[in-house]
Amino acid sequence: MSKSLTAPAVALGTWAWGDSGEEGDGYFGSPLSESGLREVVEKAQSNGFTLWDTAVAYGMGRSETVLAQALKGFSRSEYQLSTKFTPQMAGDGDDPVADMLEQSLDRLGTDYVDIYWIHNPADVARWTPSLIPMLKSGKIKHVGVSNHDMAEIARADEILGAAGFRVEAVQNHYSLLYRGSERAGILDHCREHGIRFFSYMVLEQGALTGRYGPANPMPEGSNRAGVYNGILPQLQALTDRMAAIGKERDASAADVATAWAIAKGTTPIIGVTKARYIDGLVRARDIELTAEGIAELEALADAADIDTRGWWEHEM
Repeated sequence: MSKSLTAPAVALGTWAWGDSGEEGDGYFGSPLSESGLREVVEKAQSNGFTLWDTAVAYGMGRSETVLAQALKGFSRSEYQLSTKFTPQMAGDGDDPVADMLEQSLDRLGTDYVDIYWIHNPADVARWTPSLIPMLKSGKIKHVGVSNHDMAEIARADEILGAAGFRVEAVQNHYSLLYRGSERAGILDHCREHGIRFFSYMVLEQGALTGRYGPANPMPEGSNRAGVYNGILPQLQALTDRMAAIGKERDASAADVATAWAIAKGTTPIIGVTKARYIDGLVRARDIELTAEGIAELEALADAADIDTRGWWEHEM
């Protein structure tokens, strides 16, 4: 067995790095430059944020390629790579999991990944066993499952357990607005079994940053505007309170949303496209919310009464 999984307080997401690179064609309408992303990496690494989360599904491998480029010059032991097998993209060879991993290793310019995830629970019994030979060979150090419910996590763990391995990480959508994994007991399960829970969409694509509100909606025509602009009025009380808590600590509402996810015992995965975003993560890492503060934010979130479950997610 390789040594147990460790991770920084916050992991860095590179979903938006998988854009086509064409001007204005980024997921967030922001063209990303090689020098800009290099700056992100240097600042993140020097502040101890050294776990990078990507996937073949992010821009059909482009995110992996761009990430490898940005990490050039850093020793492989100085950072961790997290990428994913997406069943919906499986090829029809004899071993689609191994094939997808090899392609990822090639794009990432490495001979192992620190965490390899089954991205969606298409067929746990079918895909999980294929990870065992790659754990044995060392191409994968740790296995994670993403968007899996309690029964699927247990089934994957049972399959790996028979070979002396285990599920060491769970990655689900988890935010103040979407606490399905907590209500289903997944957070408790992870805590009890020493499994690291990675929370994604902690900022709900910007809706919880305090940057947007009824008077300043998300850019029209973007996918996220369609999902979130209609609910911004219901979020105003929550984002105002987060902004107020942040102000007392020279931090932003977004930093408070991230600090909440850390306080809940999870490792938030925050998308970074600009070096200055790292400053917010440094602040979030240092914010200590009280139990009262956490309860107050959750009550405001519950009062907003909205469901931000993604189209790709099933009920937890």
